[in-house]
This record gives sequence, structure tokens and C-alpha cells, in this order.
Amino acid sequence: MKIIIGLTGNIATGKSEVGRMLAELGARVIDADAVAHEVMRRGQPAHEAIVATFGTDILRPDGEIDRARLGSIVFADAEALRRLEAIVHPEVIRRVDALIREASEAVVVVEAIKLIEAGMHRHYHALWVVTCPRQQQIARLMRSRGMTEAEAILRVDAQPPQAEKIALADVVIDNSRTLAETREQVVAEWNKLIGRISSLCSHSTQKNTETSV
Repeated sequence: MKIIIGLTGNIATGKSEVGRMLAELGARVIDADAVAHEVMRRGQPAHEAIVATFGTDILRPDGEIDRARLGSIVFADAEALRRLEAIVHPEVIRRVDALIREASEAVVVVEAIKLIEAGMHRHYHALWVVTCPRQQQIARLMRSRGMTEAEAILRVDAQPPQAEKIALADVVIDNSRTLAETREQVVAEWNKLIGRISSLCSHSTQKNTETSV
């Protein structure tokens, strides 16, 4: 039996860190944001559509999309962001679905910042949401990505409120404190999940035995 978890959280909340913890515990983690970068590469279907929509000014000299330049456009314009997502999301979903089918692990985690917005979470067994305070998001972006405060605020405020994701979550991971405290939460939820899988497998085995008898 394969359990699929959707893992999301707004920018700089720490969902990738939680994803790494789940990978260490034995899950197959699929980074949908990395897949999005792949489908935007030159020669991929989304590349041509993005250039046709936003113009050649977003291209680097080698013909690849300059994601920083594209980001400066779409994070300042909600309609432009919607147009970009309408191009990229269907391609990402197709590629992620293929990776899920190929996975041999009992637990597959699909990590994506736009998991809910793309509707991907509706097809998974559980939705995990990682959170932290807004000011902490801003500080992390400034520290890890070298953004100015204004740039960080623009990125944070371009996304839906965290409360909207939390309202849909089956599991909420609070990543506002130490990594050790975050790991405690992840391990506790993982153990519940493994217990659920074991119970389902045991029930299935018992049912098959009764049928054969």
C-alpha cells in the first residue's frame, strides 16, 4: 500500500526542511517546485508558452528563462502570476503523477508551495502544512536568499494567508522554534502514519487469509 502526503507551506516557512526529515525517515520526497523548474527549461512545453506570454525579455543569453526576472514580474502582478501558474501547473502535475507511480516506497511526499492552489492536494491521502510567523518568513528570506526587506515582504505578501492552508490541513507542523522541536513533531506524525499503514496491511492480510480459507 502506498500513502501519498501533500506537503506545503508558504515561502520560507520551512517545508523543505520538513521534507528532508521525512526523507530521512524513509519517505520518497518529490520536490514539485524543482519539477516546475524542469518543465520551464528550454525545449520543454511550458518554456515556449511562458515566453509567448511574457516576452523574450525574460530570457537569459542562453535562451533559458531568467527566473529572478520572471519572478519580479509575477510577484508584483497577481494576474501575471495566475497566467504563469495556468501554464506551469498542468505540466508539473503530469510529471509528479508519473514520479508517484514510479516510487517504490510505502510513503510518498509531494512537496510544493502551490500544492493547494494547483488542486493537487485533493488527490492525496493527507495534507501537511508547515507554518511560522510572517516576520520570521521575511527574516529567513533576507538571510538565506539575500533579499532586501522590501523584496522579502513582496514575496511573502504575494501568497495566500497561511490561515487558509491551515484550515485545510490534516497535520500542521509549527516550524517557528528549533529544528529539534520541529523534528519531534514530524517524528510523532510519522509514527502515527506508519501505525496506520501497519494496521491497514494487517487487516488486508487477515481478510485475504479468511477468503482463502
